[in-house]
Amino acid sequence: MHPAPSVIFFSTFSGLGFGLLIWLGLGVPEVSGWSAFAFFAIAYLLAVGGLISSTFHLGHPERALKAFTQWKTSWLSREGWCAVAALVLMALYGAGLVFFGAKWTLLGLLGAFFSLATVFTTSMIYTQLKTIPRWHQPLTPFNFLSLSIAGGALLAGQVMWSIVLLVLSGVIQAATWVIGDKALASSGTDMASATQLGGIGKVRAFEPPHTGTNYLLREFVHVIGRKHSEKLRIIALGLMVVLPVILLLLPFNHIIAVVAVLAHVAGVLTARWLFFAEAEHVVGLYYGKR
Repeated sequence: MHPAPSVIFFSTFSGLGFGLLIWLGLGVPEVSGWSAFAFFAIAYLLAVGGLISSTFHLGHPERALKAFTQWKTSWLSREGWCAVAALVLMALYGAGLVFFGAKWTLLGLLGAFFSLATVFTTSMIYTQLKTIPRWHQPLTPFNFLSLSIAGGALLAGQVMWSIVLLVLSGVIQAATWVIGDKALASSGTDMASATQLGGIGKVRAFEPPHTGTNYLLREFVHVIGRKHSEKLRIIALGLMVVLPVILLLLPFNHIIAVVAVLAHVAGVLTARWLFFAEAEHVVGLYYGKR
C-alpha cells in the first residue's frame, strides 16, 4: 500500500501515547501533582495527536463521527469507542493524581484496560484484511501491542522493563517480517485467482489493463526493492531496539534517556513505513505488479 504519512504518524504516536497511558493506569511510575501532569500531558499529546493525524487520510474527515455507529461490525468503530473510553477514564484518573493527590485505582485499571484495547483494535483493522496476506496473520496484533507497551515503559522511565520489552518487541517484529515475506505466496492467491481466468489455462499479463494510473494503483500498489527493504529493516531494529537497549544499560542520566526515546520513535516510524510499503495488496496481481 502507499505509505501515507498521516497513517504512519497515527499508528506510531497513538501507540506510544496509549502505551504510556497503560503504565500510568497501572500506577507506574508513582507520581502526583505536577510530575503526574507532565506524564499525562506527554501521553495525551501523543495519543490525541496520533488520532487527529489519522483523520487526514479520510476522504471525508467531516464524516469521521459516523464511524462510531458501526461498532458491531467495524474494528475502526471499536477503536474509536475504546479510545474515547480510555481518554475519558484516564483524564479522570489523572485529575485525581494532579489536583487531589488521590489514586483512584479502579479508574486507573479501567483506563489501562481500554488503552490496551485501543491498541488491539487498531491492530485488528489491519489484521482482518484478507486482501493483504502480510497483515492477515496472528503476529500483527502482538507486533502492535508489544511496541506500544515497550514504548510506554520507555516513556515511563522503567529501565529494566524497557530492556526486556524492547528485546521482546524486536523478536516479534523480526518474526512478523519473516512470516510476512511468505504470506502472499502461501495464501494461494495468484494472477489466475485474481482475474478468475485460471479455469481456461495459465494466466500471464500481456499488457496493463489501462495506460494510465488510477486510485487502486495509487493507494494499494507500492513496490519496494528487496535490498532497500532489508536495509530499512536493519535500520528499524537498530533504532527502535538495539540502540535504546545499549543506552539503557549505561549509567542513567536524562540526556541518555531522551536519546533512547528519540531513537526508538525513529525506529518505529521506519518499521511502520515498511509495514505499509510492503503490504502487497492482492489487487496488484491484477495489474501484474506482484
